[in-house]
Amino acid sequence: MTKILIPYYSSYGHVYTLAKAVEEGAKRVEGAEVRLVRIPESEAVKEAMSGQDAYIEAQKSQEHLEEATHDDLVWADGIIWGFPTRYGNMPAQVKQFLDSAGGLWANGSLEGRATSIFTSTASIHGGQETTILTSLVPLLHFGLIYVGLPYGENQEQLTTEGIGGSPYGASTLAGSDGSRTPDERELVMAARLGERVATVAAKLA
Repeated sequence: MTKILIPYYSSYGHVYTLAKAVEEGAKRVEGAEVRLVRIPESEAVKEAMSGQDAYIEAQKSQEHLEEATHDDLVWADGIIWGFPTRYGNMPAQVKQFLDSAGGLWANGSLEGRATSIFTSTASIHGGQETTILTSLVPLLHFGLIYVGLPYGENQEQLTTEGIGGSPYGASTLAGSDGSRTPDERELVMAARLGERVATVAAKLA
């Protein structure tokens, strides 16, 4: 059985929606056991966003999911990370989760396992590619093997329309006010990413 972990962080639910598509895709691989877990919100952000109804509603919709732990990372044969951009990089919540996993780095606990990233940005120029590329760096330090999203399997990328998705990973556009929901093509590519990582993880395992 191949064990796939999807640790994600989502403020307004866009990444959560992608995460469920990634989960669906990973489950297509025979023998895959998939675990979807959320990286917790910081108390400072909770307090700052306490007056925003859309944020509060999105957070409540995710409360049923367990919080990600370092034991989850060790359990997994493949890890597919999901998070929105913060100035072209991963959010502090995700960085903190990785920074606190120094023991796993020191022991080489995650080396040789498949990994990938999916993300969300407000606009097409808001970090669709840079967020994944910059976030890839610490994953390589952990010894993870990165799996992309190739053109050959994702013809949706060959478009001039404003949708997410790149050879680096699945993504979606939230819109400047956060009102845009993931396009069906973005969800299709996210599912393919889940399936691809699960397939590679099975072979590596």
